[in-house]
Amino acid sequence: MRGQDATLEQLRVDRQLEAAKTHGPDPLHLAEVLGLAAKTAMRYADSARALLEQAPEQHLR
Repeated sequence: MRGQDATLEQLRVDRQLEAAKTHGPDPLHLAEVLGLAAKTAMRYADSARALLEQAPEQHLR
């Protein structure tokens, strides 16, 4: 990934947000699509929910 503009963290967040936008922040869906364990999927769903809530706020600024 050297020399790339995006970091692994940015790519992870982008993928997580895209899956949440498409199907909602559903931990079961995220677990299946992203190949995550149940606890990790729940954590990702919580993060995706927070990102989706922040997105409208950022457009207001």
